[in-house]
Amino acid sequence: QMQLVESGGGLVQPGGSLRLSCAASGRTFSSYAMGWFRQAPGKEREFVAGISPSGGITEYADSVKGRFTISRANAKNTVYLQINSLKLEDTAVYYCAAMIDYSGNFDSSEYDYWGQGTQVTVSS
Repeated sequence: QMQLVESGGGLVQPGGSLRLSCAASGRTFSSYAMGWFRQAPGKEREFVAGISPSGGITEYADSVKGRFTISRANAKNTVYLQINSLKLEDTAVYYCAAMIDYSGNFDSSEYDYWGQGTQVTVSS
């Protein structure tokens, strides 16, 4: 069993930055691929970024490439999402998720554990 707790969300102006963190329980964090997803009001959950267990492979949604950076610190059981140049359309609840059977696909159906989410609101 793994528990994921997101933090770092908040209210920010357009163009601003945030760093989201996701702390994982358990001693096998380094075996899991990790992903960040988001869900805006009235919309379906969408993939934002993913990172392989070692951190050597990352993937991003086209809408966030160049603005978002996913990273991980396996020694701290934590995955991060650095969000820069925030836009109004980035407003959403952001979730992290963990996948044990990573085979190169960061599709949302492959994840075993999900956090409760952290709200990011972009507003002027």
